[in-house]
Amino acid sequence: MTASPKSFTAACVQMRAGRDVAANVAAAAALVSEAAAQGADFVLTPEMTSLLETKSDDLFAHTRPEEEDEALPVFRALAAERKIWLLIGSLPVKLAERKLANRSFLISPEGAVTARYDKIHMFDVDLAGGESYRESKNFEPGREAVIADLPWGRLGLSVCYDLRFPQLYRTLAQAGADFLTVPAAFTRQTGAAHWHTLLKARAIETGCFVFAPAQGGRHECGRETYGHSLVIAPWGEIIAEADHDEPGIVLAEIDTTRIGEARQRVPSLGHDRGFSLPVKAPARQAS
Repeated sequence: MTASPKSFTAACVQMRAGRDVAANVAAAAALVSEAAAQGADFVLTPEMTSLLETKSDDLFAHTRPEEEDEALPVFRALAAERKIWLLIGSLPVKLAERKLANRSFLISPEGAVTARYDKIHMFDVDLAGGESYRESKNFEPGREAVIADLPWGRLGLSVCYDLRFPQLYRTLAQAGADFLTVPAAFTRQTGAAHWHTLLKARAIETGCFVFAPAQGGRHECGRETYGHSLVIAPWGEIIAEADHDEPGIVLAEIDTTRIGEARQRVPSLGHDRGFSLPVKAPARQAS
């Protein structure tokens, strides 16, 4: 379909990436093509589209610098072939011998990479039941927020654990973002508790559409992710959801006039006020 300046069709791809890069890329490409065939103008894939691996040695063994990465050229060619905007949620990109970037790529319908974003906030967490993650062991955190232009407005990029840091999204919205991307591999445990609530909050706080393509299910490496890919409107309504953790796609019609309507109803982006930090009380002396 041909997108108008005020509306377009977005599609979130839900995956269950494993340890085989070629198989993951093929699975993602098939779902992206399916979304394009159903009329999507903008398609988004999850975090770690090409590889989901928890063992450091295996992760580094299958990762290359961006210019040598085997997945990115496939997705660039696919975007050009299908004439779509394509957000690859993230690929692991080698920066040094033992350090990677968790990097998101925005690709134009001409197959050009128009924006890159390296995940800023690292998932270093110990969860109940013995689940433990140290993303910073293998990944270098990004240092720059990124906004990119789409035909329908401006896009603010983020990845997964960034979702828990609302200041990033407020900054993006105040810098002109109309849409926010949150490609993710949320754990099943944290996803069941917080995924919907946090994504709705980010939409409401910013008056932005939020696109959240996700990994879902039990992966080859043993990790379990939550799925439930979502598209959320600026007033906080869920307008598309994969209500499961299976691979597939969800599509949503995006009416960009809803952004201005939501922000007019509650113009909080323009109501910031300065304030001082609380003074830390002195420690009590033992009696």
